[in-house]
Amino acid sequence: MGRWEPNARDRLAQAALTLYAEQGFEKTTAAEIAARAGLTERTFFRHFADKREVLFFGTEMARDLLVRAAADAPAHATPMDTVGAALQALGALLQENPERVRQRDAVVSANAELRERELIKLAGLAAAMADALRGRGVSEPAASLAAETGIAVFKVAFARWIGEPDQPDLPEILRASMEELRNVLAERAGHHDDHVR
Repeated sequence: MGRWEPNARDRLAQAALTLYAEQGFEKTTAAEIAARAGLTERTFFRHFADKREVLFFGTEMARDLLVRAAADAPAHATPMDTVGAALQALGALLQENPERVRQRDAVVSANAELRERELIKLAGLAAAMADALRGRGVSEPAASLAAETGIAVFKVAFARWIGEPDQPDLPEILRASMEELRNVLAERAGHHDDHVR
C-alpha cells in the first residue's frame, strides 16, 4: 500500500457507514473500518479523530455553505428569504448523494449519543446563520429568530424526505416547507387581526 491514498477519507466514510449498518455503531471499531476500506488504522486516525467523527466531518462544510449562501442572497432579501436560500443550498448538497445521507441518518437515529451530537451540530448551524444575518445588518432578536426557525423548518423537511423516499428532492421539500411556514404565520396574523377589530 502506497503512502498516498487517493480518496482515503471518502473510502473510510463509506466503509464506516456500511459497517455501522451491518453490525451497529457501537460494535464497529476504527480498525475494522480501515480494513474494510483497504487502509491502515493509522490512515483512519489521520483523517478522523474517532469513529463518531466519520458521521460529522461535513459539519464545517455545511456551516460554510450556509454562511456563504446567506451572504450571497440579494441585498433586499428578508431574513427568512435569506435563510431559505441558505437552506436550499444545503438541501442541494445533501441531494447529491441521498443514499449516503439516508445511511448516515439511520446510524445517527439509532444511537442516543449520536442524536444528541446531531442536535448540537444543528444548533451550531443556527448560530452560524444568525451571525451571517447580523453581518447583513439584521438586528436581534430577528436574526436569531429567523435562523432558529430555519433550522426547525430544515428538521421537519429533512425528516419528511428521509421518511418518504418517494418524495421530491430535498430542496423542493424545503421550499414547500418554508411556504407552509409562511401560510401558518399568515393565518395567525389574520386571526390576530380579527380579534383586534
